[in-house]
This record gives sequence, C-alpha cells and structure tokens, in this order.
Amino acid sequence: MKTDLKPLPFKGPLQGISDKALMIHHDKLYAGYVAKKNEVQDKLAALEKGGDVSTANQSYSELRALKDGETFAVNGVYLHEWYFDVLGGDGTPAGPLVDALATTYGSLENFLAYFSACGMAARGWVVLAWDTHDAALRVYTGDAHNQGGVWGCLPVIVLDVYEHAYFIDYGSDRKAYIGDFWKNFDWKKANKLYSASQE
Repeated sequence: MKTDLKPLPFKGPLQGISDKALMIHHDKLYAGYVAKKNEVQDKLAALEKGGDVSTANQSYSELRALKDGETFAVNGVYLHEWYFDVLGGDGTPAGPLVDALATTYGSLENFLAYFSACGMAARGWVVLAWDTHDAALRVYTGDAHNQGGVWGCLPVIVLDVYEHAYFIDYGSDRKAYIGDFWKNFDWKKANKLYSASQE
C-alpha cells in the first residue's frame, strides 16, 4: 500500500525550533523516508508475487537487503509521524497520561527528567510506549530507526534526537532542544495516543 506524505499536523511557529529547521526535517528528510518506503515495498511486492527469491540467504541477497531497508524506511516514516504529531502544543500538562506518568515514575517531573536524560543518552530516538506484554508504560531508546524498538509496544511520545532535528537552531546544544520539545509539546494529542493504546 502506497504511503502518502502527511502534512505537519500543526500551524504556527514553535518555541526555539525554526520554520527552516522544521521544513527541512519534514519536507526533505521525512519525505525521503516516505519515498524510500514506497520504493522498497514496491520491489518487495514484485518478489512476493512470484519473483525470483531463489538466491535468498543471510549473508547478502536482494531479499535480505530489501527487508533490512524496509524496516529502516518504514520506521523512519512512522517515528517521524509520531514525533510531529505531538508538537504544536503549549506544553501545559493535563489528562490521564499525566496521571499515569506520575503514578509510574513517582511524579511528572521525575518522568520528564528521566525521558529527557534518555534523550541525551540515545543517538536517534526516545520513545515512551505502552508495552502490551508488561501492560505498563516504558521508555525505550534507539540508535537507528530499526534498532531499539520492542515488538508489542505502542508509541505514545516520540522524540527525535538525531542531530538533524536540532543542529540548525541549537548547534550541539541537544539539552536546550529537548527543553523546547516539552515547551512545544501537545499533551492533548499524547493523551489520545495513550487512550488508544489502552483499547
């Protein structure tokens, strides 16, 4: 199924994150993952419907390369969409997710400090997810789109900490970028994702 480029789900400037940085991030990088996801999945569709898979092996084959590229591109699309989806708010915490985070982490402040520290430790992504196996909120990190993810987990809050997300505006000051992420955070949207994970 072809994936379409989703527009940014908010309007107006963000605190600290410039329109230029956001447009490059969305219109070039994210758009590139959408295009690559479609390209790889088109090639896989041809193999699925009777293409030659006789050379498939674990060292190198067209099928192996495509399957590896598929998870990188697909997660590149999905993680960016979840990241953009929780931006555009005023950072005011409210709702059932805030209550759940306070219960799980002792306080919302503890959660924010821990999640932000994970953002400093990760090379690519920080994800607060509902872990369906543990029936609990968990923070996971990934150094690449297809590394660090845990099957059976539903993302609720996704933070991109690759340099492309902040370097134009913050240089190497990742900590300031993470601080502004929370100022621009849309708790209403995050509450919807949390509620959906509970169904």
